[in-house]
Amino acid sequence: MIKIFNTASEYQDLLSGQEENVRKVEQTVREILDNVRANGDAALREYSEKFDRVRLDALRVPREALDEAVSNANPALKDSWIQAIDNIETFHRRQKEDSQLEFFEDGTVLGWKVSPIDRVGVYIPGGTAVYPSSLMMNAIPAQIAGVPRIVVVSPPGSNGRPHKDILAVAALLGLDEVYAIGGAQAVGALAYGTESVPHVYKITGPGNQWVAEAKRQVSGTVGIDSIAGPSEILILCDKDTPVEFLARDLLSQAEHDTEARAVLITTSASQAKAVKGHLEEIIPGLPRREIIEQSFSRGSGILVVKTLDEGIELANDIAPEHLEIITEDPFGTLNKIRNAGAIFLGEYTPEPVGDYFAGPNHTIPTGGRAKFSSPLGVRDFIKHSSVISYSKARLEREAPAIRMFAEAEELNAHAEAVRVRQEK
Repeated sequence: MIKIFNTASEYQDLLSGQEENVRKVEQTVREILDNVRANGDAALREYSEKFDRVRLDALRVPREALDEAVSNANPALKDSWIQAIDNIETFHRRQKEDSQLEFFEDGTVLGWKVSPIDRVGVYIPGGTAVYPSSLMMNAIPAQIAGVPRIVVVSPPGSNGRPHKDILAVAALLGLDEVYAIGGAQAVGALAYGTESVPHVYKITGPGNQWVAEAKRQVSGTVGIDSIAGPSEILILCDKDTPVEFLARDLLSQAEHDTEARAVLITTSASQAKAVKGHLEEIIPGLPRREIIEQSFSRGSGILVVKTLDEGIELANDIAPEHLEIITEDPFGTLNKIRNAGAIFLGEYTPEPVGDYFAGPNHTIPTGGRAKFSSPLGVRDFIKHSSVISYSKARLEREAPAIRMFAEAEELNAHAEAVRVRQEK
């Protein structure tokens, strides 16, 4: 069941055979979005009955339900939520940016103004698992950025409301605009607005392939954080590390969904065999066994390399969402890593500390996108506006050059706008 690869090409061959046929998903999502755009709340209720098997009278969750959820939450669990919220807030406050203006002696002012996005929608998945941590990771940076209106959407359960833990964390964060809708239809509602759900300017948050495709299709109408793919972990190891550590860290991602990718790159063939054996021993007894088995049959496995440098270059090429560096000199290895979403150093930093508690964001680029993008943060919820105030003296000094530039581009009206000021 667990595959060991001796060359990078063997592993790449496995992935090349797993290309997802997105055409059907693309067409279905387009139909859903068109329906929501045309029919609003009626379409949302139609899809809730079809996909969630629940009939919704009201789409918005009442404030009393949020208060009830937090009141009834397990006290110890609630304490852990509060600690995590504090850690996430502390980390993300360091990302806050301020407007800056530079004043010149001739009276010119140049700079930029930082403004929060007016309205943001946050999608929180339901289904096979529940993710109150994702609500924290998306809402807290938005709050620190100063976003005045944060709209939360999450699929309804059999009671017509999102999971109680989602509601409880929303209450702890002071969020009271929560809607019981999920899937591509929720993305459409946020992008276009309905009678009940407001149109927002940016949509963030993870989701399945239908949600990801919906975000891709509405991108441009609204902003999005990224198009998220299946969860990934890559463990880079060149030392004698407990087999249990390595196996459990691989499983922490493989249990997410059947498309998740969990890869160990090791310089030791004996370590690879030991991890393989331990995984095959413990997987049959795990609660999410079927999901894990499919993950390992599709895109997960163990790759043996000859040198650590070879493993590092493979890691940079794969650009994983989560990269665990369990090497003799993890900080030395860190210096050679160029492409990774979140990096975990040392054998006592398993990936779940980043998912829940450490503070850095767990909404991270997947599918190799860490080569050109970054984890979600405060910067994703702000905009920069350029600020320019020319003095008369500076315009007089630079007008000839500006006019020449405009005339060379054959934009004569541009040149004239400068010339009339010169003459006065």
